[in-house]
Amino acid sequence: MFGRSAPRLLSQVTSVGVTATSSGLTDTSPALPAAAASSPAASLAANSPADATPAHRSVASAGLPRGENTLDVTIVLPCYNEQDHVLQEIDRITVAMDASGYSYELLCIDDKSTDNTLAVLEAALPTHPHMRLMPFRTNGGSGTARRIGTREAYGRIVVWTDADMTYPNERIPEFVRYLDDNEGVDQVVGARTTEEGTHKLLRVPAKWVIRKIAERLSSTKIPDLNSGLRAFRRDVSLPYLRLLPPGFSCVTTITMSFLSNQHPVDYLPIDYAKRAGSSKFHFVKDAYRYILQVLRMVMYFNPIKVLMPLALTLLGLSFVKGIIDVIRYDFGITTNAVLLFISGLLIFTLALLADLIVRSRGET
Repeated sequence: MFGRSAPRLLSQVTSVGVTATSSGLTDTSPALPAAAASSPAASLAANSPADATPAHRSVASAGLPRGENTLDVTIVLPCYNEQDHVLQEIDRITVAMDASGYSYELLCIDDKSTDNTLAVLEAALPTHPHMRLMPFRTNGGSGTARRIGTREAYGRIVVWTDADMTYPNERIPEFVRYLDDNEGVDQVVGARTTEEGTHKLLRVPAKWVIRKIAERLSSTKIPDLNSGLRAFRRDVSLPYLRLLPPGFSCVTTITMSFLSNQHPVDYLPIDYAKRAGSSKFHFVKDAYRYILQVLRMVMYFNPIKVLMPLALTLLGLSFVKGIIDVIRYDFGITTNAVLLFISGLLIFTLALLADLIVRSRGET
């Protein structure tokens, strides 16, 4: 379960978990009863909650509280091939959180790195008492890491950030404090004041267009749609975790999910540094996914906002074309006008039906 580290980290199985007595680290996932260990079906059932979603094992320093809402903050830190700087990022976050007075855990998720990132994280565990390590057996993407990390977080407030030195992670306590001081706000996002990513000449206009589409569809001003630094209330986010895609557009999804369902989102301006290591962002593929995800989120929560303008436009064009045809062809109606009218009517009906489904499905 722990990949290369299993022989070294796991040396004793108890009734409440797996404890690495040699290093003082504790696996926070429940162990299987001896009678069930021989059965694959029983093993799956024992490690799965009621919704059949498999639990993911994690290793934490001894003494770290366990269970939902037992801590103030969980910082979810996806790590993929970050061996050269991940320890520096962990230290930066730890210093800031230790000085904040908040109880917290730093949940580092190794997304099946192909370098020595996992070994660096394992070595850091004994010296970082608030750290929890969750190694994935297969690469699932940053969205998958954030979804699973949020679902299994112990903190009432969850912070998302990256391990590539781009975000000012020393300001994480400020984001948490903002939520504590503003009970009516459910999410606070770091709005970047500069763009330091790769493909800058392409990214800036593309992100501006996508952001304007999102603002139009959500009827909300959005300073930064896809910032990777944000803090939100975990209990509010839980219904939307299943909507998160596996890739980078998960940050867009969580923003649109909150906005589309009337959960207040505020923004704090932040600096954005040039990333350490190589970028995992693919301009064409990820920009396409961002646009699709914005449309998908609005369709999920408010389909009329997407479909009705198109329906009314087609109906309006058919009406104008029909008048032109009546005048031009002595009260004759062309096929084009009829097709425009039928298309607009079908989309109009679909918009009403989709809205009815959304309104009748209850709280999500």
